Amino acid sequence: MDIRQTKSGNDGTLLLVGRFDFNVHREFKEAYMAMINDAAIQTIWVDLAGVDYLDSSALGMLLMLRERVHTANKQVGLRNPNHTVTQILDIANFDKLFTIS
Repeated sequence: MDIRQTKSGNDGTLLLVGRFDFNVHREFKEAYMAMINDAAIQTIWVDLAGVDYLDSSALGMLLMLRERVHTANKQVGLRNPNHTVTQILDIANFDKLFTIS
């Protein structure tokens, strides 16, 4: 998986491309911690447009991100999930935990 970071104003975006599974745990954590530690960033968006596979460990990583973001008094949201990823997020009731656009 490739993780790209962008910043625009108070928003930071993690653009994920490829398989989102346990193999990217460390890389994903390092990327989101950099955004959490950036005082200028108030909202972190995880752009899922390029994700072609998502498993339960990825859901767990998103929940950990959510917990850490809220502890830092910031916001988190998910963007651009494809149809398959949307179905997985719906089954897991992530629409009740995250803003999904």
